[in-house]
Amino acid sequence: MDLKTDKMYLTLFSIFFYSFAGSWIPAPVESANILAVETIGAKSHWNFMSSILRALVEKGHNVTVFTPFTDGNRENYTEVSTSTGDMTFLEMDIKDLMDTFDGPISVIRYMSRISRSICDLVYENSKMKEVLANTPTDFDIVIIEPIFSECVSYLALKLNLPLIYVTALPTMGIMERINTGDMSNLAVVANNLAKFGVPKTFFQRTSNLAIFISCTIIRMYNELIMKFTAPREYDLHAPIPPSLVFVNRHFTIEPASPTSSNVVEIGGIHLNLKATKKLPKDILDFIEQSPHGVVYFTLGSTVKMTSLPDHIKKALIDALAQIPQRVLWKYEDEIENLPKNFMIKKWLPQHEILLHPNVKLFISHGGISGLYEAIDAGVPILGFPICGDQPKNIENLVNAGTAISMDILSITKDAFLKNVLELLNNEKYMENAKTASKIFKDRPMSPASQVVYWTEYVLRHKGASHLRSHAMNLSWYQYYLLDVIALILVFIIVVVFLSYRAFISISKSFSKYSRNTKSKSD
Repeated sequence: MDLKTDKMYLTLFSIFFYSFAGSWIPAPVESANILAVETIGAKSHWNFMSSILRALVEKGHNVTVFTPFTDGNRENYTEVSTSTGDMTFLEMDIKDLMDTFDGPISVIRYMSRISRSICDLVYENSKMKEVLANTPTDFDIVIIEPIFSECVSYLALKLNLPLIYVTALPTMGIMERINTGDMSNLAVVANNLAKFGVPKTFFQRTSNLAIFISCTIIRMYNELIMKFTAPREYDLHAPIPPSLVFVNRHFTIEPASPTSSNVVEIGGIHLNLKATKKLPKDILDFIEQSPHGVVYFTLGSTVKMTSLPDHIKKALIDALAQIPQRVLWKYEDEIENLPKNFMIKKWLPQHEILLHPNVKLFISHGGISGLYEAIDAGVPILGFPICGDQPKNIENLVNAGTAISMDILSITKDAFLKNVLELLNNEKYMENAKTASKIFKDRPMSPASQVVYWTEYVLRHKGASHLRSHAMNLSWYQYYLLDVIALILVFIIVVVFLSYRAFISISKSFSKYSRNTKSKSD
Protein backbone atom coordinates (compact mmCIF):
# COMPACT_ATOMS: atom_id res chain seq x y z
CA MET A 1 0.00 0.00 0.00
CA ASP A 2 2.82 2.40 0.92
CA LEU A 3 4.66 1.58 -2.29
CA LYS A 4 1.59 2.39 -4.40
CA THR A 5 1.08 5.64 -2.45
CA ASP A 6 4.72 6.63 -3.00
CA LYS A 7 4.43 5.95 -6.75
CA MET A 8 1.24 7.99 -6.91
CA TYR A 9 2.87 10.98 -5.17
CA LEU A 10 5.96 10.64 -7.37
CA THR A 11 3.81 10.68 -10.51
CA LEU A 12 1.85 13.72 -9.33
CA PHE A 13 5.07 15.52 -8.39
CA SER A 14 6.60 14.75 -11.80
CA ILE A 15 3.53 16.07 -13.61
CA PHE A 16 3.54 19.23 -11.49
CA PHE A 17 7.31 19.79 -11.88
CA TYR A 18 7.44 19.35 -15.65
CA SER A 19 4.30 21.41 -16.15
CA PHE A 20 5.80 24.24 -14.09
CA ALA A 21 9.26 23.97 -15.66
CA GLY A 22 7.81 23.78 -19.13
CA SER A 23 6.11 27.13 -18.66
CA TRP A 24 9.58 28.70 -18.46
CA ILE A 25 10.87 27.05 -21.63
CA PRO A 26 10.29 29.28 -24.69
CA ALA A 27 8.17 27.82 -27.44
CA PRO A 28 10.33 26.67 -30.34
CA VAL A 29 10.40 28.85 -33.44
CA GLU A 30 9.66 27.11 -36.69
CA SER A 31 12.26 27.35 -39.43
CA ALA A 32 12.40 31.06 -40.28
CA ASN A 33 13.37 32.67 -43.59
CA ILE A 34 16.13 35.17 -42.84
CA LEU A 35 17.29 37.90 -45.22
CA ALA A 36 20.80 39.16 -44.46
CA VAL A 37 23.02 41.84 -46.00
CA GLU A 38 26.74 42.35 -45.43
CA THR A 39 27.44 45.99 -46.31
CA ILE A 40 31.16 46.28 -45.50
CA GLY A 41 33.66 44.78 -47.94
CA ALA A 42 36.18 43.76 -45.29
CA LYS A 43 36.98 40.14 -44.45
CA SER A 44 36.84 40.67 -40.69
CA HIS A 45 33.31 42.08 -40.95
CA TRP A 46 32.20 39.18 -43.12
CA ASN A 47 33.75 36.64 -40.70
CA PHE A 48 31.60 38.10 -37.95
CA MET A 49 28.41 38.19 -40.02
CA SER A 50 28.94 34.73 -41.53
CA SER A 51 29.44 33.25 -38.05
CA ILE A 52 26.07 34.65 -36.97
CA LEU A 53 24.38 33.27 -40.06
CA ARG A 54 26.07 29.88 -39.66
CA ALA A 55 24.67 29.58 -36.13
CA LEU A 56 21.17 30.25 -37.44
CA VAL A 57 21.53 27.82 -40.36
CA GLU A 58 22.76 25.07 -38.04
CA LYS A 59 19.65 25.64 -35.94
CA GLY A 60 17.51 24.92 -39.00
CA HIS A 61 16.69 28.41 -40.26
CA ASN A 62 16.86 29.36 -43.94
CA VAL A 63 19.27 32.18 -44.77
CA THR A 64 19.62 34.26 -47.94
CA VAL A 65 22.53 36.68 -47.75
CA PHE A 66 23.76 39.47 -50.03
CA THR A 67 27.53 39.65 -49.55
CA PRO A 68 30.73 40.82 -51.28
CA PHE A 69 32.42 37.58 -50.13
CA THR A 70 30.87 34.34 -51.35
CA ASP A 71 31.73 31.02 -49.72
CA GLY A 72 29.29 28.89 -51.72
CA ASN A 73 25.68 27.79 -51.26
CA ARG A 74 24.74 24.88 -49.03
CA GLU A 75 21.62 23.43 -47.46
CA ASN A 76 19.33 26.20 -46.11
CA TYR A 77 21.92 28.81 -47.13
CA THR A 78 21.94 30.91 -50.31
CA GLU A 79 24.40 33.66 -51.26
CA VAL A 80 23.98 36.56 -53.68
CA SER A 81 27.20 38.32 -54.67
CA THR A 82 27.49 42.11 -54.35
CA SER A 83 31.22 42.08 -55.01
CA THR A 84 32.85 45.15 -56.50
CA GLY A 85 36.46 46.26 -56.30
CA ASP A 86 35.53 49.81 -55.30
CA MET A 87 33.79 48.66 -52.11
CA THR A 88 36.18 45.90 -51.03
CA PHE A 89 39.06 46.48 -48.62
CA LEU A 90 41.65 43.79 -49.35
CA GLU A 91 45.46 43.87 -49.54
CA MET A 92 45.67 47.65 -49.63
CA ASP A 93 48.84 49.71 -49.67
CA ILE A 94 49.56 50.62 -46.05
CA LYS A 95 50.30 54.29 -46.80
CA ASP A 96 47.13 54.68 -48.88
CA LEU A 97 45.12 53.07 -46.10
CA MET A 98 46.62 55.29 -43.41
CA ASP A 99 46.15 58.42 -45.55
CA THR A 100 42.49 57.56 -46.23
CA PHE A 101 41.76 56.81 -42.59
CA ASP A 102 44.06 59.39 -41.02
CA GLY A 103 42.18 60.22 -37.83
CA PRO A 104 38.50 60.19 -36.79
CA ILE A 105 37.41 63.07 -39.04
CA SER A 106 38.93 61.48 -42.16
CA VAL A 107 37.29 58.15 -41.33
CA ILE A 108 33.83 59.67 -40.84
CA ARG A 109 34.14 61.93 -43.88
CA TYR A 110 35.07 58.96 -46.09
CA MET A 111 32.66 56.40 -44.62
CA SER A 112 29.68 58.76 -44.55
CA ARG A 113 30.22 59.48 -48.25
CA ILE A 114 30.46 55.85 -49.36
CA SER A 115 27.66 54.64 -47.05
CA ARG A 116 24.95 55.76 -49.44
CA SER A 117 26.93 54.30 -52.34
CA ILE A 118 26.85 50.98 -50.51
CA CYS A 119 23.07 51.27 -50.11
CA ASP A 120 22.77 52.05 -53.83
CA LEU A 121 24.91 49.03 -54.67
CA VAL A 122 22.71 46.74 -52.59
CA TYR A 123 19.34 48.14 -53.66
CA GLU A 124 20.30 48.22 -57.35
CA ASN A 125 21.25 44.55 -57.30
CA SER A 126 18.87 42.68 -59.63
CA LYS A 127 18.13 39.98 -57.04
CA MET A 128 17.45 42.62 -54.38
CA LYS A 129 15.04 44.39 -56.72
CA GLU A 130 13.12 41.12 -56.98
CA VAL A 131 13.04 40.83 -53.19
CA LEU A 132 11.76 44.40 -52.78
CA ALA A 133 9.14 43.95 -55.50
CA ASN A 134 7.83 40.69 -54.04
CA THR A 135 5.42 41.92 -51.35
CA PRO A 136 4.12 40.45 -49.15
CA THR A 137 7.49 38.83 -48.65
CA ASP A 138 8.36 35.26 -47.75
CA PHE A 139 11.05 36.45 -45.36
CA ASP A 140 10.49 36.76 -41.62
CA ILE A 141 13.34 39.02 -40.47
CA VAL A 142 16.19 41.17 -41.78
CA ILE A 143 19.77 41.03 -40.45
CA ILE A 144 22.15 43.72 -41.73
CA GLU A 145 25.39 45.45 -40.77
CA PRO A 146 24.70 49.18 -40.22
CA ILE A 147 26.93 51.82 -41.76
CA PHE A 148 27.13 55.60 -41.33
CA SER A 149 23.78 56.15 -43.00
CA GLU A 150 20.31 55.07 -41.92
CA CYS A 151 19.52 54.03 -45.50
CA VAL A 152 20.20 50.41 -44.49
CA SER A 153 16.93 50.24 -42.55
CA TYR A 154 14.91 50.87 -45.73
CA LEU A 155 14.99 47.16 -46.58
CA ALA A 156 13.20 46.14 -43.38
CA LEU A 157 10.82 49.09 -43.68
CA LYS A 158 9.88 48.22 -47.26
CA LEU A 159 9.27 44.56 -46.41
CA ASN A 160 7.60 45.39 -43.07
CA LEU A 161 9.90 43.05 -41.15
CA PRO A 162 11.74 43.14 -37.81
CA LEU A 163 15.29 44.43 -38.11
CA ILE A 164 18.46 43.20 -36.41
CA TYR A 165 21.73 45.10 -36.71
CA VAL A 166 25.11 43.37 -36.62
CA THR A 167 28.19 45.46 -35.86
CA ALA A 168 31.62 43.86 -36.16
CA LEU A 169 33.25 46.53 -33.95
CA PRO A 170 33.27 46.48 -30.13
CA THR A 171 31.35 49.78 -29.92
CA MET A 172 28.94 51.71 -32.14
CA GLY A 173 30.53 55.13 -31.71
CA ILE A 174 28.51 58.05 -33.07
CA MET A 175 25.82 55.67 -34.38
CA GLU A 176 24.97 54.33 -30.92
CA ARG A 177 22.30 56.94 -30.21
CA ILE A 178 20.69 56.30 -33.61
CA ASN A 179 20.82 52.51 -33.29
CA THR A 180 19.76 52.09 -29.66
CA GLY A 181 18.37 55.45 -28.51
CA ASP A 182 21.00 55.69 -25.78
CA MET A 183 24.53 57.07 -25.68
CA SER A 184 27.53 55.86 -23.69
CA ASN A 185 28.95 58.27 -21.13
CA LEU A 186 31.81 60.06 -22.88
CA ALA A 187 33.63 60.41 -19.57
CA VAL A 188 33.81 56.60 -19.30
CA VAL A 189 33.63 55.02 -22.77
CA ALA A 190 36.11 56.04 -25.47
CA ASN A 191 34.90 56.54 -29.03
CA ASN A 192 35.83 53.61 -31.28
CA LEU A 193 38.05 55.97 -33.31
CA ALA A 194 39.98 57.28 -30.29
CA LYS A 195 43.62 56.39 -29.78
CA PHE A 196 43.11 55.61 -26.08
CA GLY A 197 41.24 52.75 -24.46
CA VAL A 198 39.67 54.62 -21.54
CA PRO A 199 39.42 58.44 -21.23
CA LYS A 200 41.38 58.68 -17.96
CA THR A 201 42.68 62.27 -18.13
CA PHE A 202 40.98 65.63 -18.60
CA PHE A 203 42.62 65.94 -22.03
CA GLN A 204 41.33 62.50 -23.10
CA ARG A 205 37.79 63.26 -21.91
CA THR A 206 37.90 66.57 -23.79
CA SER A 207 39.27 64.82 -26.88
CA ASN A 208 36.56 62.17 -26.61
CA LEU A 209 33.88 64.87 -26.57
CA ALA A 210 35.51 66.69 -29.49
CA ILE A 211 35.62 63.47 -31.57
CA PHE A 212 31.94 62.80 -30.85
CA ILE A 213 30.75 66.32 -31.70
CA SER A 214 32.90 66.83 -34.80
CA CYS A 215 32.19 63.37 -36.26
CA THR A 216 28.46 63.69 -35.59
CA ILE A 217 28.30 67.08 -37.33
CA ILE A 218 30.30 65.82 -40.33
CA ARG A 219 28.11 62.73 -40.73
CA MET A 220 24.88 64.72 -40.48
CA TYR A 221 26.18 67.40 -42.87
CA ASN A 222 27.29 64.88 -45.51
CA GLU A 223 24.02 62.97 -45.20
CA LEU A 224 21.99 66.16 -45.59
CA ILE A 225 23.98 67.36 -48.61
CA MET A 226 23.65 64.01 -50.39
CA LYS A 227 19.92 63.85 -49.69
CA PHE A 228 19.45 67.14 -51.52
CA THR A 229 22.01 66.70 -54.31
CA ALA A 230 21.34 63.00 -55.02
CA PRO A 231 17.95 62.03 -53.54
CA ARG A 232 17.01 58.36 -53.48
CA GLU A 233 13.84 56.35 -52.93
CA TYR A 234 14.88 55.49 -49.36
CA ASP A 235 15.12 59.21 -48.52
CA LEU A 236 11.33 59.47 -48.79
CA HIS A 237 10.83 57.16 -45.81
CA ALA A 238 11.68 57.74 -42.16
CA PRO A 239 14.28 55.21 -40.98
CA ILE A 240 13.21 52.58 -38.46
CA PRO A 241 15.20 51.49 -35.38
CA PRO A 242 16.43 47.91 -35.01
CA SER A 243 14.75 45.46 -32.65
CA LEU A 244 18.16 44.16 -31.60
CA VAL A 245 21.86 44.85 -32.09
CA PHE A 246 24.52 42.12 -32.00
CA VAL A 247 27.87 43.67 -31.05
CA ASN A 248 31.33 42.10 -31.39
CA ARG A 249 32.25 43.00 -27.82
CA HIS A 250 33.64 41.28 -24.76
CA PHE A 251 35.05 42.93 -21.65
CA THR A 252 38.49 41.33 -22.12
CA ILE A 253 38.97 43.91 -24.89
CA GLU A 254 36.31 46.57 -24.31
CA PRO A 255 36.04 47.71 -20.65
CA ALA A 256 32.70 47.03 -18.97
CA SER A 257 30.05 49.72 -19.49
CA PRO A 258 26.23 50.03 -19.37
CA THR A 259 24.41 48.73 -22.44
CA SER A 260 20.86 49.07 -23.73
CA SER A 261 18.36 46.23 -23.31
CA ASN A 262 18.41 45.47 -27.03
CA VAL A 263 22.20 45.17 -27.30
CA VAL A 264 23.64 41.64 -27.11
CA GLU A 265 27.40 41.14 -26.78
CA ILE A 266 28.72 38.17 -28.79
CA GLY A 267 32.44 38.94 -29.00
CA GLY A 268 34.45 36.08 -30.47
CA ILE A 269 31.52 34.24 -32.05
CA HIS A 270 33.70 33.29 -35.03
CA LEU A 271 35.77 31.11 -32.69
CA ASN A 272 32.82 29.05 -31.46
CA LEU A 273 31.76 27.99 -34.93
CA LYS A 274 35.19 27.71 -36.49
CA ALA A 275 36.19 24.09 -36.77
CA THR A 276 39.81 23.84 -35.65
CA LYS A 277 41.71 22.11 -38.43
CA LYS A 278 45.03 20.33 -38.28
CA LEU A 279 47.99 22.50 -39.16
CA PRO A 280 49.76 21.70 -42.45
CA LYS A 281 52.73 19.41 -41.78
CA ASP A 282 55.43 21.91 -42.76
CA ILE A 283 53.99 24.59 -40.45
CA LEU A 284 53.43 22.11 -37.61
CA ASP A 285 57.00 20.82 -37.88
CA PHE A 286 58.35 24.39 -37.98
CA ILE A 287 56.49 25.22 -34.75
CA GLU A 288 57.18 22.01 -32.83
CA GLN A 289 60.86 21.86 -33.75
CA SER A 290 61.47 25.33 -32.29
CA PRO A 291 62.98 24.79 -28.81
CA HIS A 292 62.39 28.42 -27.80
CA GLY A 293 58.92 28.83 -29.27
CA VAL A 294 57.48 30.78 -32.19
CA VAL A 295 56.53 34.39 -32.95
CA TYR A 296 53.57 34.80 -35.34
CA PHE A 297 53.44 38.01 -37.41
CA THR A 298 50.60 39.25 -39.65
CA LEU A 299 48.87 42.51 -40.55
CA GLY A 300 45.63 40.80 -41.57
CA SER A 301 43.85 40.67 -44.93
CA THR A 302 43.34 44.43 -45.40
CA VAL A 303 47.00 45.47 -45.52
CA LYS A 304 49.49 44.24 -48.09
CA MET A 305 52.67 43.50 -46.12
CA THR A 306 54.85 44.04 -49.19
CA SER A 307 53.70 47.69 -49.25
CA LEU A 308 55.73 48.45 -46.11
CA PRO A 309 58.62 50.86 -46.77
CA ASP A 310 61.91 49.00 -47.33
CA HIS A 311 63.61 50.50 -44.28
CA ILE A 312 60.73 49.36 -42.08
CA LYS A 313 60.85 45.82 -43.48
CA LYS A 314 64.61 45.75 -42.93
CA ALA A 315 64.22 46.88 -39.31
CA LEU A 316 61.59 44.20 -38.68
CA ILE A 317 63.61 41.39 -40.28
CA ASP A 318 66.94 42.39 -38.71
CA ALA A 319 65.39 42.56 -35.23
CA LEU A 320 63.52 39.26 -35.47
CA ALA A 321 66.61 37.54 -36.88
CA GLN A 322 68.34 38.17 -33.54
CA ILE A 323 65.83 36.37 -31.29
CA PRO A 324 66.14 32.64 -30.47
CA GLN A 325 62.49 32.04 -31.39
CA ARG A 326 61.36 31.09 -34.87
CA VAL A 327 59.17 33.52 -36.83
CA LEU A 328 56.06 32.69 -38.86
CA TRP A 329 55.33 35.68 -41.11
CA LYS A 330 52.32 36.17 -43.41
CA TYR A 331 53.97 37.81 -46.40
CA GLU A 332 52.78 38.01 -50.02
CA ASP A 333 56.14 37.71 -51.80
CA GLU A 334 59.60 36.14 -51.58
CA ILE A 335 62.33 37.70 -49.44
CA GLU A 336 65.96 37.52 -50.44
CA ASN A 337 68.47 36.37 -47.79
CA LEU A 338 65.68 35.29 -45.48
CA PRO A 339 67.01 34.60 -41.95
CA LYS A 340 67.18 30.93 -40.94
CA ASN A 341 64.59 31.33 -38.18
CA PHE A 342 61.92 32.62 -40.61
CA MET A 343 59.11 30.92 -42.51
CA ILE A 344 56.97 33.09 -44.80
CA LYS A 345 53.62 32.16 -46.36
CA LYS A 346 51.04 34.08 -48.38
CA TRP A 347 48.34 32.61 -46.17
CA LEU A 348 48.49 31.08 -42.69
CA PRO A 349 45.79 29.35 -40.56
CA GLN A 350 45.89 31.99 -37.86
CA HIS A 351 43.65 30.58 -35.13
CA GLU A 352 45.18 27.11 -35.35
CA ILE A 353 48.69 28.60 -35.11
CA LEU A 354 47.84 30.75 -32.09
CA LEU A 355 46.29 27.77 -30.29
CA HIS A 356 49.56 25.83 -30.45
CA PRO A 357 51.22 25.95 -27.00
CA ASN A 358 54.63 26.69 -28.53
CA VAL A 359 53.49 30.10 -29.90
CA LYS A 360 54.84 32.75 -27.54
CA LEU A 361 53.97 36.08 -29.21
CA PHE A 362 51.48 37.49 -31.72
CA ILE A 363 52.51 40.59 -33.73
CA SER A 364 49.30 42.11 -35.10
CA HIS A 365 47.68 45.25 -36.53
CA GLY A 366 44.95 45.09 -33.88
CA GLY A 367 42.00 43.79 -35.89
CA ILE A 368 39.31 42.68 -33.47
CA SER A 369 38.96 39.12 -34.85
CA GLY A 370 42.66 38.37 -34.51
CA LEU A 371 42.79 39.86 -31.03
CA TYR A 372 39.95 37.58 -29.89
CA GLU A 373 41.87 34.62 -31.31
CA ALA A 374 44.99 35.67 -29.36
CA ILE A 375 42.98 36.15 -26.17
CA ASP A 376 41.33 32.77 -26.67
CA ALA A 377 44.79 31.19 -27.00
CA GLY A 378 46.31 33.21 -24.13
CA VAL A 379 49.11 34.76 -26.22
CA PRO A 380 50.66 38.23 -25.57
CA ILE A 381 50.47 40.81 -28.37
CA LEU A 382 52.76 43.39 -29.95
CA GLY A 383 50.40 45.78 -31.69
CA PHE A 384 50.98 47.88 -34.82
CA PRO A 385 47.58 49.64 -35.01
CA ILE A 386 46.97 51.18 -38.41
CA CYS A 387 43.51 52.78 -38.51
CA GLY A 388 39.91 52.69 -37.35
CA ASP A 389 39.25 50.93 -34.05
CA GLN A 390 42.67 49.25 -33.98
CA PRO A 391 44.51 51.86 -31.81
CA LYS A 392 41.77 51.65 -29.19
CA ASN A 393 41.69 47.84 -29.29
CA ILE A 394 45.43 47.57 -28.72
CA GLU A 395 45.42 50.28 -26.07
CA ASN A 396 42.79 48.37 -24.07
CA LEU A 397 45.05 45.32 -24.09
CA VAL A 398 48.01 47.50 -23.07
CA ASN A 399 45.92 48.62 -20.08
CA ALA A 400 45.17 44.95 -19.33
CA GLY A 401 48.89 44.13 -19.29
CA THR A 402 48.81 41.73 -22.24
CA ALA A 403 50.22 43.93 -25.01
CA ILE A 404 52.64 46.65 -26.09
CA SER A 405 51.74 49.15 -28.83
CA MET A 406 54.05 50.69 -31.46
CA ASP A 407 53.76 52.90 -34.56
CA ILE A 408 54.83 50.71 -37.49
CA LEU A 409 55.96 53.59 -39.73
CA SER A 410 58.29 55.11 -37.14
CA ILE A 411 59.89 52.02 -35.61
CA THR A 412 63.60 51.38 -35.36
CA LYS A 413 65.29 48.03 -35.12
CA ASP A 414 66.45 48.58 -31.53
CA ALA A 415 63.08 49.81 -30.22
CA PHE A 416 61.23 46.95 -31.93
CA LEU A 417 63.70 44.33 -30.65
CA LYS A 418 63.48 45.74 -27.13
CA ASN A 419 59.67 45.38 -27.05
CA VAL A 420 59.75 41.91 -28.59
CA LEU A 421 62.21 40.71 -25.93
CA GLU A 422 60.16 42.40 -23.19
CA LEU A 423 57.05 40.49 -24.24
CA LEU A 424 58.92 37.21 -24.62
CA ASN A 425 60.99 37.34 -21.44
CA ASN A 426 58.75 39.16 -18.94
CA GLU A 427 56.42 36.47 -17.60
CA LYS A 428 53.75 38.98 -16.52
CA TYR A 429 52.53 39.37 -20.11
CA MET A 430 51.99 35.64 -20.59
CA GLU A 431 50.37 35.35 -17.15
CA ASN A 432 47.99 38.23 -17.90
CA ALA A 433 47.20 36.71 -21.31
CA LYS A 434 46.33 33.36 -19.71
CA THR A 435 44.12 35.14 -17.16
CA ALA A 436 42.32 37.01 -19.95
CA SER A 437 41.83 33.70 -21.77
CA LYS A 438 40.13 32.15 -18.72
CA ILE A 439 37.81 35.16 -18.39
CA PHE A 440 37.06 35.10 -22.11
CA LYS A 441 35.99 31.45 -22.01
CA ASP A 442 33.95 31.72 -18.80
CA ARG A 443 30.43 32.38 -20.13
CA PRO A 444 26.96 31.14 -19.18
CA MET A 445 26.05 30.71 -22.86
CA SER A 446 28.11 30.56 -26.05
CA PRO A 447 27.84 33.52 -28.46
CA ALA A 448 26.28 31.20 -31.06
CA SER A 449 23.58 30.14 -28.60
CA GLN A 450 22.91 33.80 -27.77
CA VAL A 451 22.46 34.62 -31.45
CA VAL A 452 19.95 31.80 -31.92
CA TYR A 453 18.04 32.59 -28.72
CA TRP A 454 17.73 36.34 -29.28
CA THR A 455 16.92 36.08 -32.98
CA GLU A 456 14.14 33.61 -32.20
CA TYR A 457 13.07 35.87 -29.31
CA VAL A 458 12.54 38.77 -31.74
CA LEU A 459 10.59 36.44 -34.03
CA ARG A 460 8.45 35.06 -31.18
CA HIS A 461 7.55 38.52 -29.95
CA LYS A 462 6.83 40.13 -33.34
CA GLY A 463 9.79 42.47 -33.35
CA ALA A 464 10.19 42.71 -29.55
CA SER A 465 9.51 46.45 -29.50
CA HIS A 466 9.51 46.29 -25.68
CA LEU A 467 13.32 45.95 -25.80
CA ARG A 468 13.74 49.39 -27.32
CA SER A 469 14.64 52.27 -25.03
CA HIS A 470 12.17 55.13 -24.49
CA ALA A 471 15.08 57.31 -25.54
CA MET A 472 14.09 56.51 -29.14
CA ASN A 473 11.03 58.73 -28.61
CA LEU A 474 13.04 61.73 -27.46
CA SER A 475 14.57 64.43 -29.62
CA TRP A 476 18.27 65.14 -29.14
CA TYR A 477 17.74 68.18 -26.91
CA GLN A 478 15.29 66.25 -24.72
CA TYR A 479 17.65 63.27 -24.43
CA TYR A 480 20.53 65.44 -23.26
CA LEU A 481 18.13 67.40 -20.96
CA LEU A 482 18.98 70.65 -22.74
CA ASP A 483 15.38 71.86 -22.36
CA VAL A 484 15.54 71.21 -18.60
CA ILE A 485 18.97 72.83 -18.35
CA ALA A 486 17.64 75.82 -20.33
CA LEU A 487 14.72 76.16 -17.89
CA ILE A 488 17.08 76.01 -14.92
CA LEU A 489 19.34 78.64 -16.51
CA VAL A 490 16.35 80.90 -17.20
CA PHE A 491 15.21 80.45 -13.59
CA ILE A 492 18.70 81.29 -12.30
CA ILE A 493 18.91 84.35 -14.57
CA VAL A 494 15.48 85.56 -13.43
CA VAL A 495 16.39 85.06 -9.75
CA VAL A 496 19.73 86.82 -10.23
CA PHE A 497 18.04 89.68 -12.14
CA LEU A 498 15.30 90.10 -9.52
CA SER A 499 17.88 89.92 -6.74
CA TYR A 500 19.94 92.55 -8.51
CA ARG A 501 16.89 94.83 -8.96
CA ALA A 502 15.93 94.31 -5.34
CA PHE A 503 19.49 95.11 -4.24
CA ILE A 504 19.50 98.32 -6.35
CA SER A 505 16.11 99.32 -4.98
CA ILE A 506 17.19 98.67 -1.38
CA SER A 507 20.47 100.52 -1.98
CA LYS A 508 18.62 103.54 -3.34
CA SER A 509 16.17 103.53 -0.42
CA PHE A 510 18.99 103.18 2.09
CA SER A 511 20.94 105.96 0.38
CA LYS A 512 17.89 108.25 0.40
CA TYR A 513 17.22 107.45 4.07
CA SER A 514 20.84 108.18 4.94
CA ARG A 515 20.69 111.61 3.21
CA ASN A 516 17.43 112.52 4.93
CA THR A 517 18.83 111.53 8.31
CA LYS A 518 21.99 113.53 7.71
CA SER A 519 20.06 116.69 6.64
CA LYS A 520 17.91 116.54 9.78
CA SER A 521 20.94 116.24 12.02
CA ASP A 522 22.49 119.30 10.34
